[in-house]
Amino acid sequence: MQRFSTCLWFDHQAEEAARFYTAVFRNARVTSASHYSEAGQEIHGRPPGTVVTVEFELEGQAFVALNGGPHVAFTPAISFMVNCDTAAEVDALWSRLADGGIPLMALDSYPFSDRYGWIQDRYGVSWQLILGQGAARQKIMPVLMFVGRKYGKAEEAIRFYTSVFPNAKAGSIFRYGPGQTLDRPEAVAYADFELDGRLFAVMESGYDHRFDFSEAISFIVHCRDQREVDDYWDKLAADPADGQCGWLKDRYGVSWQIVPTVLYQLLRDADAAQSQRVMRVLLQMRKLDIDGLQRAYDHA
Repeated sequence: MQRFSTCLWFDHQAEEAARFYTAVFRNARVTSASHYSEAGQEIHGRPPGTVVTVEFELEGQAFVALNGGPHVAFTPAISFMVNCDTAAEVDALWSRLADGGIPLMALDSYPFSDRYGWIQDRYGVSWQLILGQGAARQKIMPVLMFVGRKYGKAEEAIRFYTSVFPNAKAGSIFRYGPGQTLDRPEAVAYADFELDGRLFAVMESGYDHRFDFSEAISFIVHCRDQREVDDYWDKLAADPADGQCGWLKDRYGVSWQIVPTVLYQLLRDADAAQSQRVMRVLLQMRKLDIDGLQRAYDHA
């Protein structure tokens, strides 16, 4: 299992969205699905048997589509940069993602790339399609955009995230430089960094953007044991006493899920009574406790 998965929160379109994305990208597949049970129905309100999550892969990256309800919406504060080998590939992806979508930056030639466009797809998820400069180590890369009161905090965020995760390092950084209308010369136009083998990027924009980070996109951290759960929770959480069901928000408002890998085994057991007991206990937790989940699984 990869260290990270990316969770996309939908109201009721998880299955449809997973089919759409795996049709858009060439190297893609749906891997599994889970379903709501009677456990916690007073919280989730979904009929038993309906889909909770659909797991899928795009270009080697793990994603989870969640039917979580109408409570949150996607924003361009987190987008996905797709490094393309040819201009024709950029155009083909644009054509598919633009069907029912909204252009945020026109598909065109720019000083930083001969072929680039930023598109918000039919579900509200944002994609930056760019003609790469040679072979990309990672085809799809999450990009965090710091705007409003968080403008100017991108470099600080890189230092923070690379201090939390092992095998982490900062990468390249490009600044706006002089002559920008709204952005300070020292502001980050683009920078990337690596966390445990996964590439992320950050940007800053001084424009009057009316959006911020949203729970609609969260990063799942798969943990081997309780020590890792405790460590990541305590380091990432803006308030370690806050959060629910393994979800937290960091100091910048980015959402993370800190999940022990054993949870997937406990919830997918063939014995429905055991998995439902685990779900009931999980829904009452903030930070996930492996011993508590295991006791729910073992005892009626």
